[in-house]
Amino acid sequence: MPKRRDETVPEAEFRSYYGRPVIKAPVWHEPHMPVYLYLGGMSGAASVMAAVARVTGHDRLALAARVAAAAGAGVGSVLLITELGRPERFLNMLRLFKPTSPMSVGSWTLAAHGGLTAIGAACAVTGVLPAVGRAATAGGAVTGPVMATYTAVLLADTAVPAWHEALCELPFLFAGSALASAGAALMLTTPRAEAGPARVAAVAGAAAETAAGMLMERRLGLVGEPYRLGRAGRLMKASRALTLAGGLLAAVAGRSRALTALSGLAITAGALCTRFGVLEAGRGSAADPKYTVVPQRRRVAAGD
Repeated sequence: MPKRRDETVPEAEFRSYYGRPVIKAPVWHEPHMPVYLYLGGMSGAASVMAAVARVTGHDRLALAARVAAAAGAGVGSVLLITELGRPERFLNMLRLFKPTSPMSVGSWTLAAHGGLTAIGAACAVTGVLPAVGRAATAGGAVTGPVMATYTAVLLADTAVPAWHEALCELPFLFAGSALASAGAALMLTTPRAEAGPARVAAVAGAAAETAAGMLMERRLGLVGEPYRLGRAGRLMKASRALTLAGGLLAAVAGRSRALTALSGLAITAGALCTRFGVLEAGRGSAADPKYTVVPQRRRVAAGD
């Protein structure tokens, strides 16, 4: 009988044709896209808070929220157009409305939301046509939730593994981050005595963002590795630490201006790190074939 050779089977290497990635990596640039994702989410959440604050009699907070929503949508639109390269490319996306396309829905949402928040803010600041301003603010509250989350659906609708497999969690991650961002922005721009609802929003948003991020990385398993490794891992860890610290400080920020400033800045920095980290994780997962091949093989083996 031949002797049995004691050999260890080496791990399979996932190679692609001519060493190229299996899928194309995202070509979005920094800082344009991650900052746009942050500003769009903040604007969407702030517009909802503006409508709620107006109805509940928090006039100073409502004014700050209207201005924040308009500023976020306006600056975000400029960044998006800059990313696209030419303004007509954004206009071309408005030629047709396709409910099944996240890009089409997002483009129309941005256009409507930007116009409504601009009108609402202008009427609130100038005092002209208050009825029109109230109607625009109410309209912004309708487009706000879509504005805060459509970018997560847009990312998940791609073939990038770290985004596509996170379809269930990314909208909640972005929604929580948007709420925390809006709360932080309004904490910094509203007198402490009237910023109570903003602090509550910041705490709730920070908790939701942290929980969604942890659930996402745990459920994704192998495909969640890019969120823990390299630059993306550092950004996501920084985001979690800053968001948690900012949320905890927001709970007691009513006591002093210093705590308010620290909380607002920490949450804002954490939200930006989240957007940069998610984009970087997407690039990492697209560059390594194993994040595409291994899940496919597992689905085939499971008969899915």
